[in-house]
Amino acid sequence: MNELYEFLKQGGVLMIPILAFSVVALGVFFERLWALRPGAVIPRDFLGLVRRKVIDDKAGEALTLCEGNRSAASAVVASGLRYAGRPREVIKEAFEEVGRIEVTHLGRFVEVMGTIAAVAPLLGLLGTVVGMIEVFRTVVAEVGGQAGPVNPASLANGIWAALMTTAAGLSVAIPAFLGYKYLLSRVDRLAIEMEEVCLDLLDLLADAPAVEPVTLGKGEAAR
Repeated sequence: MNELYEFLKQGGVLMIPILAFSVVALGVFFERLWALRPGAVIPRDFLGLVRRKVIDDKAGEALTLCEGNRSAASAVVASGLRYAGRPREVIKEAFEEVGRIEVTHLGRFVEVMGTIAAVAPLLGLLGTVVGMIEVFRTVVAEVGGQAGPVNPASLANGIWAALMTTAAGLSVAIPAFLGYKYLLSRVDRLAIEMEEVCLDLLDLLADAPAVEPVTLGKGEAAR
């Protein structure tokens, strides 16, 4: 702990926001990693049950099931179930409208990591520039405005401390950028999978009778 404190102290005040960025990026990454679990976004077994209901001309029961499920895929499927029996274009438009909203929700906070990946190295560079200015100010003070020898040790020590912020900024930015790209790819993959689920139901819903939601028994609703 003392070594970490000394490291931050040597880097200067700009090490504080860089450290804060690392904590935020780590928190966002693990929060999105948990929220974007495939089973939580697209529960396959549950959607299989909904599909069987639609095939059995029980779109009302399927809608009730989806409205009781909190997954993103359920919300998208429910939007189409409400238009069961309507033309295919109407159902598809409902899927697309709610799908865009749900994909946006899946990607929330992800851009925070992209911003951190862009800003952290700039903060590190700023810290280095400020540190180098301080180094040369010290050199001028030691020389006293006249030509003379400069203490190499103090010069090297000042440059070393100044470069620490750049190293810290890059150490935060690189994993943040990798995590950002990974989360974006996961959101895109889940969006494609939800689209496939909707396309699978599209023709079934167009041919299904239009019905109102019904109340399910406790046992069936819990499935």
